[in-house]
Amino acid sequence: MSKKNSSSVRIIGGRHRGRRLAFTDTTGEVRPSSDRLRETLFNWLQFQLHGAKVLDAFAGTGALGAEAVSRGASHATFIDVSAQRCEQLTLSLPPVLGGQHTIVRGDAVNWLQQHTPTEPFHLVFVDPPYHLNLQEPFCHALQQYAWLADSALIYVESDHRHPEPKVPSQWQLEKTATMGQIRAQLYRCVS
Repeated sequence: MSKKNSSSVRIIGGRHRGRRLAFTDTTGEVRPSSDRLRETLFNWLQFQLHGAKVLDAFAGTGALGAEAVSRGASHATFIDVSAQRCEQLTLSLPPVLGGQHTIVRGDAVNWLQQHTPTEPFHLVFVDPPYHLNLQEPFCHALQQYAWLADSALIYVESDHRHPEPKVPSQWQLEKTATMGQIRAQLYRCVS
């Protein structure tokens, strides 16, 4: 029997500051970024968000993509493999983000491989459930299938107790931090 854990995550900055995104986690895989981690991340990004097209690849609660739009990004695409999480995003995002988002249900790596970019992304959030080890294949698919705009930023989150995910050689590490078990890394695509 699965235990329902209903909760919400708060947008901490920008024009939607204080708004909440509700979610229910029955799998134990939803791991919303803490306010402290999001504050660090968005301090790193503060001058990079205006008008950006954002991909929140393993959306979960949608907190990272919603925070980016709240702080000036023009649009966020949210991908999640779970029908339940996509349904929750469909309910929680429109009152906050209006039409500045798209929700996709599917496997994020397969989605990159099976679609053609119409507009590349300026900022991508890569924070899958750690035990799935999807950071490397997803990052390489981003590069291989030309999903990144010139000088795009890619945020990669992983468990610091495990080896660092190997990212494409065209990416340059800009910022890094460790908070608890979380390794937060911000890369820039330089070619």
